[in-house]
Amino acid sequence: MPGGGLVEADELVGLGAGEPALPAELLEPAPLRFVHRGEGVDIHTGTLPHVSARRSGPEAALARARLQEDLVVTGEAVALEIRPASVGVRVLGAVLDAAVYALGAVLLVLAASRLLGTLNSAQLGVVQVSVFALVQVLAPTTVETLTRGRSLGKVATGIRVVRDDGGPVRFRHSLARALVGIGELWLTAGAVAITSAAVNRRGKRLGDLLAGTYAVRVRGGERREPPLVMPPELQAWAASADIRALPDGVGLAARRFLGRTGTMTPQARAQMGTSLAAQVEPFVAPPPPWGTHPERFLAAVLVSRRDREYAVGLRARQRDEAESARIARLPYGVPDSR
Repeated sequence: MPGGGLVEADELVGLGAGEPALPAELLEPAPLRFVHRGEGVDIHTGTLPHVSARRSGPEAALARARLQEDLVVTGEAVALEIRPASVGVRVLGAVLDAAVYALGAVLLVLAASRLLGTLNSAQLGVVQVSVFALVQVLAPTTVETLTRGRSLGKVATGIRVVRDDGGPVRFRHSLARALVGIGELWLTAGAVAITSAAVNRRGKRLGDLLAGTYAVRVRGGERREPPLVMPPELQAWAASADIRALPDGVGLAARRFLGRTGTMTPQARAQMGTSLAAQVEPFVAPPPPWGTHPERFLAAVLVSRRDREYAVGLRARQRDEAESARIARLPYGVPDSR
């Protein structure tokens, strides 16, 4: 198109059959193989600013809400802010754990010193391997499995090992971490683990990458957001307004914004509040009274949705209880023999 600036150079616009491309337009490459039937083809996927791959699930919710990917989004679109533990804290916890396990091994050897004196070299080799396996694999796996990702060093430093989705670790996660830890922790004095954790966004070592886990902060890692309350001036409007369900990304972003308004600059706070209010307004009818502050509007919408969903859930629970009681009753006045 003459003048430029309206279309990308990668786009083929208005070409007829057999018509050559313009000098500013790119030609389609020759096919690499023969096609015997109809096939779908993605043209310029991800190369143009207005064409991008669509994501779904928690990642899409975080992207639409413009939140960091460190958040864990549950199936109910609730963002759990689980902050990964720093490399220094993890190193300190690992040193404490290694000292405890080594001390336990030394005490075990001292307690069995009389028995060890009667063994030959081959039997001593078996005992040595067994002690190493106990200290490096069996003890860490058992402790992390029984305590759901805790150990003495982790308790002292205030961290816990969890799955990538925020859930507690199981036996297979702890075993994978312990087996990989033989090489990256014990044989290399932790050099490989520190390097891996330093370059990973979540501070994962190789064992975490294989097991699908990472260490999170427990003490000081949870931020409690203040509960939302209905603005008094919007209570009558919210009671009669038709408020549809908000998209997960929009509702999540509004809730996170209202919980952090005190930490934002006035300019960013006003800009974000206005933007979120504009995204929420199409789902509300009638619109709020003229001159309503965006933050008050968002709070009224979220509180109204929360109360209505709670009322629906409460009524459903009462119906289920009534149905269970009706089923438990004997029909036609038959006396209960109990």
